[in-house]
Amino acid sequence: MNSRLAVVKILLQVTRHGRNLPDAIAKYSDNIDHSEHGLIQAMSYGVIRLYPRLAFIANQLISKPLKTKDQDVFLLILSGLYQLIEMRIPDHAAVSETVKVTRSLKKPWAKNLVNAVLRNYQRQADSINQKMEKNAEAYYAHPYWWIRLIKQSWPENDYWKEILNANNQNPPMTLRLNSGHISREKYLELLHEHKISASISRHSPDAIYLNKAVMVNQLPLFEQGKVSIQDEAAQLAAILLNPQKGERILDACAAPGGKTIHLLERQHELDLLAIDIEKNRLKRVQENLDRTRLRAQLLTANAFDPGSWWDKKPFDRILLDAPCSASGVIRRHPDIKLLRHESDIAKLIQDQQQILNALWPLLKSGGMLLYATCSVLPEENTLQIQHFLQQHADAELQPIIADWGQQQIAGRQVLPGEDGMDGFFYALIQKQK
Repeated sequence: MNSRLAVVKILLQVTRHGRNLPDAIAKYSDNIDHSEHGLIQAMSYGVIRLYPRLAFIANQLISKPLKTKDQDVFLLILSGLYQLIEMRIPDHAAVSETVKVTRSLKKPWAKNLVNAVLRNYQRQADSINQKMEKNAEAYYAHPYWWIRLIKQSWPENDYWKEILNANNQNPPMTLRLNSGHISREKYLELLHEHKISASISRHSPDAIYLNKAVMVNQLPLFEQGKVSIQDEAAQLAAILLNPQKGERILDACAAPGGKTIHLLERQHELDLLAIDIEKNRLKRVQENLDRTRLRAQLLTANAFDPGSWWDKKPFDRILLDAPCSASGVIRRHPDIKLLRHESDIAKLIQDQQQILNALWPLLKSGGMLLYATCSVLPEENTLQIQHFLQQHADAELQPIIADWGQQQIAGRQVLPGEDGMDGFFYALIQKQK
Protein backbone atom coordinates (compact mmCIF):
# COMPACT_ATOMS: atom_id res chain seq x y z
CA MET A 1 0.00 0.00 0.00
CA ASN A 2 1.24 3.48 -0.87
CA SER A 3 2.54 5.16 2.29
CA ARG A 4 0.38 8.27 1.99
CA LEU A 5 -2.72 6.19 1.31
CA ALA A 6 -1.87 4.13 4.40
CA VAL A 7 -1.69 7.34 6.46
CA VAL A 8 -5.19 8.34 5.32
CA LYS A 9 -6.53 4.88 6.20
CA ILE A 10 -4.89 5.06 9.64
CA LEU A 11 -6.22 8.56 10.32
CA LEU A 12 -9.73 7.39 9.37
CA GLN A 13 -9.49 4.61 11.94
CA VAL A 14 -8.78 7.18 14.63
CA THR A 15 -11.11 10.03 13.65
CA ARG A 16 -14.09 8.00 12.41
CA HIS A 17 -13.89 4.74 14.34
CA GLY A 18 -12.27 5.92 17.59
CA ARG A 19 -9.38 3.45 17.38
CA ASN A 20 -6.12 4.39 19.09
CA LEU A 21 -3.11 5.15 16.89
CA PRO A 22 -0.96 2.09 17.66
CA ASP A 23 -3.86 -0.25 16.88
CA ALA A 24 -4.74 1.71 13.74
CA ILE A 25 -1.16 1.49 12.49
CA ALA A 26 -0.98 -2.22 13.35
CA LYS A 27 -4.14 -2.85 11.30
CA TYR A 28 -2.30 -1.89 8.10
CA SER A 29 1.28 -2.79 8.98
CA ASP A 30 1.20 -6.11 7.10
CA ASN A 31 0.24 -4.30 3.88
CA ILE A 32 3.02 -1.73 4.09
CA ASP A 33 6.60 -2.10 2.91
CA HIS A 34 8.84 -2.28 5.97
CA SER A 35 11.00 0.58 4.70
CA GLU A 36 7.93 2.87 4.81
CA HIS A 37 7.01 2.21 8.45
CA GLY A 38 9.04 5.13 9.80
CA LEU A 39 7.50 7.64 7.38
CA ILE A 40 3.98 6.37 8.02
CA GLN A 41 4.36 6.50 11.77
CA ALA A 42 5.87 10.00 11.66
CA MET A 43 3.08 11.33 9.45
CA SER A 44 0.25 9.59 11.32
CA TYR A 45 1.42 10.75 14.74
CA GLY A 46 2.25 14.20 13.41
CA VAL A 47 -1.14 14.83 11.83
CA ILE A 48 -3.00 13.68 14.95
CA ARG A 49 -0.67 15.67 17.21
CA LEU A 50 -1.41 18.90 15.29
CA TYR A 51 -4.93 17.99 14.15
CA PRO A 52 -6.75 21.10 15.50
CA ARG A 53 -4.16 23.36 13.86
CA LEU A 54 -4.10 21.56 10.52
CA ALA A 55 -7.90 21.40 10.41
CA PHE A 56 -8.08 25.16 11.02
CA ILE A 57 -5.65 25.81 8.16
CA ALA A 58 -7.52 23.48 5.81
CA ASN A 59 -10.85 25.11 6.58
CA GLN A 60 -9.39 28.52 5.70
CA LEU A 61 -8.63 27.17 2.23
CA ILE A 62 -11.68 24.99 1.49
CA SER A 63 -14.54 27.16 0.27
CA LYS A 64 -17.27 24.55 0.78
CA PRO A 65 -17.24 21.99 3.64
CA LEU A 66 -16.65 18.44 2.49
CA LYS A 67 -19.34 15.81 2.99
CA THR A 68 -18.93 13.26 5.78
CA LYS A 69 -18.33 10.52 3.22
CA ASP A 70 -15.34 12.53 1.94
CA GLN A 71 -13.57 12.69 5.28
CA ASP A 72 -10.75 10.72 3.65
CA VAL A 73 -10.13 13.62 1.28
CA PHE A 74 -10.04 16.05 4.22
CA LEU A 75 -7.51 13.84 6.01
CA LEU A 76 -5.43 13.62 2.84
CA ILE A 77 -5.31 17.42 2.77
CA LEU A 78 -4.21 17.49 6.42
CA SER A 79 -1.43 15.02 5.67
CA GLY A 80 -0.29 17.20 2.76
CA LEU A 81 -0.26 20.30 4.96
CA TYR A 82 1.71 18.44 7.60
CA GLN A 83 4.35 17.51 5.03
CA LEU A 84 4.65 21.12 3.87
CA ILE A 85 4.81 22.58 7.38
CA GLU A 86 6.67 20.03 9.48
CA MET A 87 8.58 17.54 7.33
CA ARG A 88 11.79 17.78 5.34
CA ILE A 89 10.12 16.66 2.15
CA PRO A 90 10.59 18.96 -0.86
CA ASP A 91 7.42 21.00 -1.37
CA HIS A 92 6.89 19.83 -4.94
CA ALA A 93 7.15 16.18 -3.87
CA ALA A 94 4.82 16.67 -0.92
CA VAL A 95 2.18 18.22 -3.16
CA SER A 96 2.47 15.87 -6.14
CA GLU A 97 2.62 12.67 -4.07
CA THR A 98 -0.34 13.75 -1.96
CA VAL A 99 -2.43 14.63 -5.02
CA LYS A 100 -1.73 11.19 -6.53
CA VAL A 101 -3.51 9.52 -3.61
CA THR A 102 -6.87 10.81 -4.87
CA ARG A 103 -6.68 8.10 -7.56
CA SER A 104 -6.19 5.38 -4.94
CA LEU A 105 -9.16 6.76 -3.03
CA LYS A 106 -11.15 6.43 -6.28
CA LYS A 107 -12.05 10.10 -6.05
CA PRO A 108 -10.46 11.68 -9.12
CA TRP A 109 -12.69 14.74 -8.65
CA ALA A 110 -10.63 15.59 -5.53
CA LYS A 111 -7.38 15.93 -7.48
CA ASN A 112 -7.88 19.63 -8.28
CA LEU A 113 -9.18 20.40 -4.79
CA VAL A 114 -6.20 18.84 -2.99
CA ASN A 115 -3.75 20.48 -5.37
CA ALA A 116 -5.41 23.89 -5.00
CA VAL A 117 -5.53 23.77 -1.19
CA LEU A 118 -1.86 22.84 -0.87
CA ARG A 119 -0.70 25.35 -3.47
CA ASN A 120 -2.81 28.11 -1.93
CA TYR A 121 -1.36 27.37 1.49
CA GLN A 122 2.12 27.91 0.08
CA ARG A 123 1.01 31.33 -1.19
CA GLN A 124 -1.07 32.36 1.82
CA ALA A 125 0.90 30.83 4.71
CA ASP A 126 1.80 34.14 6.35
CA SER A 127 -1.75 35.50 6.45
CA ILE A 128 -3.19 32.18 7.60
CA ASN A 129 -0.62 31.94 10.38
CA GLN A 130 -1.64 35.40 11.58
CA LYS A 131 -5.27 34.23 11.80
CA MET A 132 -4.16 31.08 13.57
CA GLU A 133 -2.53 33.08 16.37
CA LYS A 134 -5.96 34.47 17.25
CA ASN A 135 -7.59 31.04 17.45
CA ALA A 136 -6.67 29.17 20.65
CA GLU A 137 -7.50 25.68 19.35
CA ALA A 138 -5.34 26.20 16.28
CA TYR A 139 -2.51 28.02 18.05
CA TYR A 140 -2.12 25.47 20.85
CA ALA A 141 -3.23 22.51 18.70
CA HIS A 142 -5.65 21.24 21.38
CA PRO A 143 -9.45 21.10 21.55
CA TYR A 144 -10.72 24.09 23.47
CA TRP A 145 -11.97 22.06 26.45
CA TRP A 146 -8.49 20.63 26.95
CA ILE A 147 -7.00 24.14 26.87
CA ARG A 148 -9.55 25.41 29.39
CA LEU A 149 -9.03 22.44 31.73
CA ILE A 150 -5.21 22.70 31.68
CA LYS A 151 -5.40 26.46 32.20
CA GLN A 152 -7.72 26.05 35.18
CA SER A 153 -5.40 23.43 36.66
CA TRP A 154 -2.10 25.29 36.17
CA PRO A 155 -2.82 29.03 35.86
CA GLU A 156 0.29 30.28 37.68
CA ASN A 157 3.58 31.10 35.92
CA ASP A 158 2.12 30.18 32.54
CA TYR A 159 2.54 26.50 33.39
CA TRP A 160 -0.54 25.77 31.31
CA LYS A 161 1.18 27.12 28.20
CA GLU A 162 4.28 25.05 28.90
CA ILE A 163 2.13 21.92 29.29
CA LEU A 164 0.28 22.52 26.02
CA ASN A 165 3.50 23.24 24.17
CA ALA A 166 5.17 20.14 25.64
CA ASN A 167 2.20 18.04 24.51
CA ASN A 168 2.94 19.06 20.92
CA GLN A 169 6.58 17.93 20.97
CA ASN A 170 7.99 14.60 19.85
CA PRO A 171 8.89 12.73 23.06
CA PRO A 172 12.38 11.34 23.57
CA MET A 173 13.04 7.62 23.37
CA THR A 174 13.97 6.58 26.90
CA LEU A 175 15.49 3.24 27.86
CA ARG A 176 15.39 1.40 31.16
CA LEU A 177 18.35 -0.84 31.93
CA ASN A 178 18.29 -3.89 34.12
CA SER A 179 21.12 -2.42 36.16
CA GLY A 180 21.67 -5.69 37.97
CA HIS A 181 23.00 -7.11 34.71
CA ILE A 182 24.73 -4.15 33.06
CA SER A 183 25.82 -0.69 34.19
CA ARG A 184 24.79 2.46 32.38
CA GLU A 185 28.42 3.20 31.57
CA LYS A 186 28.89 -0.19 29.93
CA TYR A 187 25.64 0.12 28.01
CA LEU A 188 26.56 3.59 26.77
CA GLU A 189 29.73 2.02 25.37
CA LEU A 190 27.63 -0.61 23.59
CA LEU A 191 25.39 2.09 22.13
CA HIS A 192 28.44 4.00 20.95
CA GLU A 193 29.74 0.86 19.23
CA HIS A 194 26.40 0.62 17.42
CA LYS A 195 26.63 4.33 16.49
CA ILE A 196 23.63 5.22 18.66
CA SER A 197 24.04 8.55 20.46
CA ALA A 198 22.69 8.70 24.01
CA SER A 199 22.99 10.35 27.43
CA ILE A 200 22.20 9.39 31.02
CA SER A 201 19.16 10.65 32.90
CA ARG A 202 19.05 12.90 35.94
CA HIS A 203 16.63 11.06 38.21
CA SER A 204 16.24 7.36 37.53
CA PRO A 205 19.52 5.43 37.96
CA ASP A 206 18.31 2.99 35.31
CA ALA A 207 17.37 5.46 32.54
CA ILE A 208 19.17 6.44 29.33
CA TYR A 209 17.94 8.96 26.74
CA LEU A 210 18.56 8.35 23.06
CA ASN A 211 19.33 11.47 21.05
CA LYS A 212 17.41 9.94 18.15
CA ALA A 213 14.82 7.17 18.23
CA VAL A 214 15.72 3.79 16.72
CA MET A 215 13.88 0.53 16.12
CA VAL A 216 13.94 -1.71 19.19
CA ASN A 217 15.65 -4.48 17.24
CA GLN A 218 18.62 -2.13 16.82
CA LEU A 219 19.12 -1.87 20.58
CA PRO A 220 21.92 -4.03 22.00
CA LEU A 221 20.63 -6.66 24.47
CA PHE A 222 16.96 -5.82 23.91
CA GLU A 223 16.02 -9.33 22.83
CA GLN A 224 17.99 -10.69 25.79
CA GLY A 225 15.76 -8.66 28.10
CA LYS A 226 18.50 -6.46 29.55
CA VAL A 227 16.99 -3.21 28.30
CA SER A 228 13.41 -1.99 27.86
CA ILE A 229 11.57 1.12 26.67
CA GLN A 230 10.06 3.23 29.46
CA ASP A 231 9.79 6.94 30.18
CA GLU A 232 11.94 8.14 33.06
CA ALA A 233 8.96 9.46 35.06
CA ALA A 234 7.32 6.02 34.87
CA GLN A 235 10.55 4.48 36.16
CA LEU A 236 10.20 6.46 39.38
CA ALA A 237 7.34 4.18 40.49
CA ALA A 238 9.50 1.15 41.30
CA ILE A 239 12.06 3.39 43.00
CA LEU A 240 9.41 5.03 45.22
CA LEU A 241 7.65 1.78 46.12
CA ASN A 242 11.06 0.30 47.01
CA PRO A 243 10.07 -3.39 47.38
CA GLN A 244 12.13 -5.52 49.77
CA LYS A 245 13.23 -9.14 49.42
CA GLY A 246 10.45 -11.65 50.03
CA GLU A 247 7.63 -9.11 50.22
CA ARG A 248 4.17 -9.68 48.79
CA ILE A 249 3.41 -6.99 46.19
CA LEU A 250 0.22 -6.13 44.30
CA ASP A 251 0.61 -4.35 40.98
CA ALA A 252 -2.91 -3.19 40.20
CA CYS A 253 -3.88 -2.14 36.65
CA ALA A 254 -0.52 -3.58 35.59
CA ALA A 255 -0.66 -3.75 31.78
CA PRO A 256 1.42 -3.36 29.68
CA GLY A 257 3.85 -4.32 32.44
CA GLY A 258 6.68 -1.78 32.39
CA LYS A 259 6.40 -1.04 36.11
CA THR A 260 5.86 -4.75 36.89
CA ILE A 261 9.14 -5.65 35.22
CA HIS A 262 11.01 -2.76 36.83
CA LEU A 263 9.88 -3.86 40.30
CA LEU A 264 11.26 -7.35 39.62
CA GLU A 265 14.47 -6.02 38.11
CA ARG A 266 15.16 -4.04 41.24
CA GLN A 267 14.20 -6.92 43.55
CA HIS A 268 13.58 -10.22 41.78
CA GLU A 269 12.81 -12.18 44.98
CA LEU A 270 9.23 -10.91 45.30
CA ASP A 271 5.85 -12.58 45.59
CA LEU A 272 4.32 -10.28 42.98
CA LEU A 273 0.73 -10.42 41.75
CA ALA A 274 -0.03 -8.29 38.68
CA ILE A 275 -3.68 -7.80 37.80
CA ASP A 276 -5.52 -6.16 34.95
CA ILE A 277 -9.17 -6.21 33.98
CA GLU A 278 -8.41 -6.99 30.31
CA LYS A 279 -7.08 -10.47 29.52
CA ASN A 280 -5.58 -9.36 26.19
CA ARG A 281 -3.62 -6.58 27.90
CA LEU A 282 -2.15 -9.10 30.33
CA LYS A 283 -0.69 -10.93 27.33
CA ARG A 284 1.58 -7.90 26.89
CA VAL A 285 2.72 -8.26 30.49
CA GLN A 286 3.51 -11.94 29.92
CA GLU A 287 5.44 -11.11 26.74
CA ASN A 288 7.54 -8.63 28.73
CA LEU A 289 8.11 -11.18 31.47
CA ASP A 290 9.17 -13.78 28.91
CA ARG A 291 11.61 -11.40 27.22
CA THR A 292 13.18 -10.32 30.49
CA ARG A 293 13.10 -13.87 31.95
CA LEU A 294 11.33 -12.75 35.11
CA ARG A 295 8.40 -14.25 36.96
CA ALA A 296 5.19 -12.89 38.41
CA GLN A 297 1.69 -14.20 38.96
CA LEU A 298 -0.72 -12.69 36.44
CA LEU A 299 -4.46 -12.57 37.03
CA THR A 300 -7.32 -11.14 35.01
CA ALA A 301 -9.16 -9.36 37.78
CA ASN A 302 -11.29 -6.32 38.53
CA ALA A 303 -9.55 -3.95 40.95
CA PHE A 304 -12.99 -2.58 41.89
CA ASP A 305 -14.01 -5.98 43.28
CA PRO A 306 -11.19 -7.68 45.26
CA GLY A 307 -13.73 -9.97 46.87
CA SER A 308 -13.93 -11.91 43.61
CA TRP A 309 -10.19 -12.73 43.48
CA TRP A 310 -8.30 -11.80 46.67
CA ASP A 311 -7.10 -14.76 48.79
CA LYS A 312 -7.26 -12.72 52.02
CA LYS A 313 -3.47 -12.66 52.37
CA PRO A 314 -2.49 -9.00 52.87
CA PHE A 315 0.09 -7.26 50.72
CA ASP A 316 3.21 -5.53 52.00
CA ARG A 317 3.07 -2.96 49.23
CA ILE A 318 0.56 -1.99 46.55
CA LEU A 319 1.24 -0.11 43.33
CA LEU A 320 -1.94 1.49 42.02
CA ASP A 321 -1.27 2.88 38.56
CA ALA A 322 -4.77 4.28 38.38
CA PRO A 323 -6.86 4.73 35.23
CA CYS A 324 -6.75 8.43 34.42
CA SER A 325 -7.17 11.13 31.77
CA ALA A 326 -3.59 10.49 30.53
CA SER A 327 -3.25 14.27 30.29
CA GLY A 328 0.44 13.97 31.16
CA VAL A 329 1.36 11.69 28.26
CA ILE A 330 -0.40 13.38 25.33
CA ARG A 331 2.95 13.93 23.61
CA ARG A 332 3.33 10.11 23.42
CA HIS A 333 -0.36 9.45 22.74
CA PRO A 334 -1.62 12.44 20.75
CA ASP A 335 -4.82 10.59 19.86
CA ILE A 336 -5.91 11.40 23.43
CA LYS A 337 -6.72 14.89 22.15
CA LEU A 338 -9.39 13.44 19.88
CA LEU A 339 -10.47 10.24 21.67
CA ARG A 340 -10.86 11.61 25.20
CA HIS A 341 -14.00 13.65 26.01
CA GLU A 342 -14.52 16.19 28.76
CA SER A 343 -17.33 14.06 30.17
CA ASP A 344 -14.82 11.22 30.74
CA ILE A 345 -12.98 13.08 33.48
CA ALA A 346 -15.67 12.89 36.18
CA LYS A 347 -16.09 9.14 35.60
CA LEU A 348 -12.33 8.59 35.86
CA ILE A 349 -12.17 10.52 39.14
CA GLN A 350 -14.98 8.35 40.51
CA ASP A 351 -13.20 5.18 39.35
CA GLN A 352 -9.96 6.24 41.04
CA GLN A 353 -11.77 6.84 44.30
CA GLN A 354 -13.52 3.47 44.15
CA ILE A 355 -10.32 1.54 43.38
CA LEU A 356 -8.43 3.28 46.19
CA ASN A 357 -11.18 2.38 48.63
CA ALA A 358 -11.37 -1.19 47.34
CA LEU A 359 -7.63 -1.91 47.53
CA TRP A 360 -6.87 -0.23 50.86
CA PRO A 361 -8.17 -3.18 52.97
CA LEU A 362 -5.75 -5.49 51.09
CA LEU A 363 -2.73 -3.66 52.53
CA LYS A 364 -1.24 -4.92 55.79
CA SER A 365 -0.70 -2.61 58.75
CA GLY A 366 2.53 -0.69 58.22
CA GLY A 367 2.36 -1.39 54.48
CA MET A 368 2.79 1.17 51.69
CA LEU A 369 0.50 2.08 48.81
CA LEU A 370 1.89 4.10 45.91
CA TYR A 371 -0.79 5.96 43.98
CA ALA A 372 0.32 6.91 40.48
CA THR A 373 -1.29 8.58 37.48
CA CYS A 374 0.00 9.93 34.18
CA SER A 375 -2.25 12.97 34.65
CA VAL A 376 -1.62 16.65 35.38
CA LEU A 377 -5.15 17.36 36.68
CA PRO A 378 -5.32 18.09 40.45
CA GLU A 379 -8.76 16.46 40.68
CA GLU A 380 -7.19 13.13 39.76
CA ASN A 381 -4.08 13.70 41.82
CA THR A 382 -3.52 15.82 44.91
CA LEU A 383 -7.25 16.50 45.49
CA GLN A 384 -8.01 12.80 45.07
CA ILE A 385 -5.41 11.90 47.70
CA GLN A 386 -6.57 14.63 50.09
CA HIS A 387 -10.08 13.24 49.89
CA PHE A 388 -8.83 9.70 50.52
CA LEU A 389 -6.84 10.77 53.59
CA GLN A 390 -9.89 12.52 55.01
CA GLN A 391 -11.92 9.32 54.63
CA HIS A 392 -9.33 6.93 56.13
CA ALA A 393 -8.01 7.65 59.60
CA ASP A 394 -5.43 4.86 59.28
CA ALA A 395 -3.86 6.41 56.14
CA GLU A 396 -0.79 8.62 56.54
CA LEU A 397 0.81 10.48 53.68
CA GLN A 398 4.56 9.93 53.44
CA PRO A 399 6.79 12.74 52.16
CA ILE A 400 8.48 12.27 48.79
CA ILE A 401 11.84 14.02 49.09
CA ALA A 402 13.16 14.42 45.55
CA ASP A 403 14.83 16.79 43.14
CA TRP A 404 12.27 16.06 40.42
CA GLY A 405 8.81 17.48 39.91
CA GLN A 406 6.90 19.84 42.13
CA GLN A 407 5.73 19.26 45.68
CA GLN A 408 1.94 19.42 46.00
CA ILE A 409 -0.25 19.67 49.09
CA ALA A 410 -0.45 15.89 48.78
CA GLY A 411 2.00 14.04 46.55
CA ARG A 412 4.50 15.16 43.94
CA GLN A 413 3.82 16.19 40.31
CA VAL A 414 6.03 16.00 37.23
CA LEU A 415 4.81 18.18 34.37
CA PRO A 416 5.27 17.09 30.72
CA GLY A 417 8.72 17.93 29.42
CA GLU A 418 10.33 18.54 32.82
CA ASP A 419 13.86 17.14 32.50
CA GLY A 420 12.66 15.25 29.43
CA MET A 421 10.00 13.31 31.36
CA ASP A 422 6.31 12.65 30.82
CA GLY A 423 3.73 14.14 33.15
CA PHE A 424 3.26 11.91 36.21
CA PHE A 425 1.88 12.19 39.74
CA TYR A 426 2.90 10.11 42.75
CA ALA A 427 1.63 9.90 46.31
CA LEU A 428 2.98 7.43 48.90
CA ILE A 429 0.56 6.40 51.67
CA GLN A 430 1.32 4.21 54.70
CA LYS A 431 -1.29 2.23 56.63
CA GLN A 432 -0.90 2.92 60.33
CA LYS A 433 -0.53 0.01 62.75
